[in-house]
This record gives sequence, structure tokens and C-alpha cells, in this order.
Amino acid sequence: MIDKYIKNIQQIYPDLSMEHYYRNDIGQNNDVLIVNNSLVFRFPKYEKGITQLKKETEFLEYIKYFITIPVPHPTYQSFRTLKPGEVFTGYKMIAGVPLWRESLQNIENEELLKELASQLVTFLTELHSISKEKANMVLKLSDSSPLEEMSDLFTRIQHKLFPFMRKEAQEEITHSFETFLKEKSASSIESTLIHGDFGASNILWDPESGKLSGVIDFGGAGLGDPAYDFAGILSSYGVDFFDRCIDLYPGGNEIFERVKFYKGTFALQEALHGIENNDNQAFENGIKDYR
Repeated sequence: MIDKYIKNIQQIYPDLSMEHYYRNDIGQNNDVLIVNNSLVFRFPKYEKGITQLKKETEFLEYIKYFITIPVPHPTYQSFRTLKPGEVFTGYKMIAGVPLWRESLQNIENEELLKELASQLVTFLTELHSISKEKANMVLKLSDSSPLEEMSDLFTRIQHKLFPFMRKEAQEEITHSFETFLKEKSASSIESTLIHGDFGASNILWDPESGKLSGVIDFGGAGLGDPAYDFAGILSSYGVDFFDRCIDLYPGGNEIFERVKFYKGTFALQEALHGIENNDNQAFENGIKDYR
């Protein structure tokens, strides 16, 4: 498969020298190739991922003018055939390594923790502040309400995941979703541009300088509840660091309860992705605590 990917790149970009390359296995929706230790190429694994990648590419090309932290710039693109294995994007690799929870926990410097929290919140504030009206003139983003999205998610969980769950888990999930869906404030959530998968694997930093070096993987980006991005921080780094971040975000107290709810859906969404895309590992990872 790797050789096929390389051949497809060479057909579109014959002047691009590819001296060495290898597959990076971190992608859930895309096969990722690292070329010359300097370029990242992403190939959608599924047909619906092609549309997603095209939207992601357009999203990145738009937001780069508003964001101060580096994000991918898709220099190489192929959307000619719209077939898995042939569609791809490529961009210059952003320096840095993922800011894993263990790395954060090993930081004893209080000022460094404050600085990292500030940089994360600066990125989210910049992204969430982009005019969605102006963005929509270019991107044509879907703007279904978070209430509708969570209602649809709950229906899919009931139909596709409940048969694999113990009864107590079904009851807990039902209570959590019904509480959220009945909350009056949920019907008036103001959507913004969001990253959509703002977790540790997509947040890069330089351990030497202690600064964020970039944010990657905008496959889930679009319009949504800004609380959803903070749920990624809570899930990745725990309550203490999340509290640092939410205190810096304008109106952070107003989204706190929604953040906790969204965090509770992440494993379920992974299991759902697995069952809908025949990805057994994703399904098992997501469902294991509910059996």
C-alpha cells in the first residue's frame, strides 16, 4: 500500500524527490506517510474521509490568516479521482512532539505551566473568534446546532452500541444525554469555528523551549460548540490543567458543564467510529469500559 501511495504522489508531483519514507500509524481516519523526514502526506482510508479531507484543506487555507500558532499548510493536493488511496494532501512537517499528559505532569516550573495554558487558550480564542459569517462565505460549513448533533449521536449510540453494553452503562449514558438535551441553555449555544479534536496527539510542543510549536489534524474542524475543544483539554490533561485553561478563556464558567458532558462522549464516539467503519480496534477501545 505504501508503494501505491508513493506512486500516486509521483504521478502528480514528478519533480518531488522522495529519498526515503515511512508510514506513521497514528491516523484513525487517514494513512499517514512521512517523506524525507520533512513532509507529511495523508491518504483517507474511507470514502467519506475524502470529503472530510477536502473540507479540512479548505478550512486550513482559510484560518491560517487568523492563527498565530503554526498549523499545516497543504502545499500538495490531489482530489482528481476521489477514490481512497488516490486522494491525498501533503504539507511541510511542523517541528515538535505531541504534548502528552506525562510530559505535562513532569513539568515542575509553575511559570512554564502558565505559559503553556496561555498558548493553548490563545489558539482557541483566535480560532473561536473568527467570524463564522465571513468564513461561511468561503467554506460553506454545516451549522447544525450542538443540540441536534448530540441528539443524533445519542440515537446512533442507542441503536448501534447499547446491544454491547451492560444495563447499568446504558442507564448512565441515557441519564447523561437526557440531562444535556433537556437543559434550556443547550438550545441557545452559539456555534463558532472549532478544531474538533483538540487532544494531546494533535498539540505539538518543543520540550527545549517549552513552547507550543503547532496544532495539527483538523479533520473534525468546522462549526460547533467551543466547549467541545476544551473537552479535549480536559480529557487529555486532567482537571488541574484544564482549570488553568478555562480560567483564561472569556466566558469559561459558562461552558464548564458542557465541557464535562462532551468529555463523557469521547469513548462512545470512538466505539461508534469503529462499528461504522469496521475498525475493530477503535470499537474495542471505546466500548471496553461499558461492557
